[in-house]
Amino acid sequence: MWIDVLLLANLAKRPSHGYELRRRVEESTGYALSNNSLYPALRRFSEAGAVLRNPEPQEGRPPRNVYTITEVGRELLHDMLADLPAELAGDEPEFLARLAHFDWLTVEERAGVLDARRLALEQRRDRLTALERGSTEGWGREALREATRRVHAELDWLAGIHARATATPQVSAPPQEQERR
Repeated sequence: MWIDVLLLANLAKRPSHGYELRRRVEESTGYALSNNSLYPALRRFSEAGAVLRNPEPQEGRPPRNVYTITEVGRELLHDMLADLPAELAGDEPEFLARLAHFDWLTVEERAGVLDARRLALEQRRDRLTALERGSTEGWGREALREATRRVHAELDWLAGIHARATATPQVSAPPQEQERR
């Protein structure tokens, strides 16, 4: 689902053809995005009315499709950004895709996303702590200690993010929408 968030968020900034969209998502996240992920998502969005697909003629080549987000797509994007389901809250790319677009959410929506992530991390911490107590000495225990340390570090970081995210009440619209105002 994080791929869907990033695709729609990029289209909310400006219309793009598939290759450009894939490149922008990869440059902004560091994650490789395959055509097998990109084009089925764009097809789903098109069928749902979230994006429009417009063929753009090219000299000596077949037309390429340029994708533009619709109002339905903007609403879908907002709903995805504002909701981090418990089953996805432990997944780092899912969380970071939403965090990257916190400017588009209300304070309450930001807090909801952050609370879902915090709860998932606390559950992971508790599970790792229990495993570490039952673990024998050796490299396995060392790996559990490091995983636990990382969860604690993210929880500390998350507390700071929560303070910043809930202290900024203004919601800004996606850039393209701001231009229309």
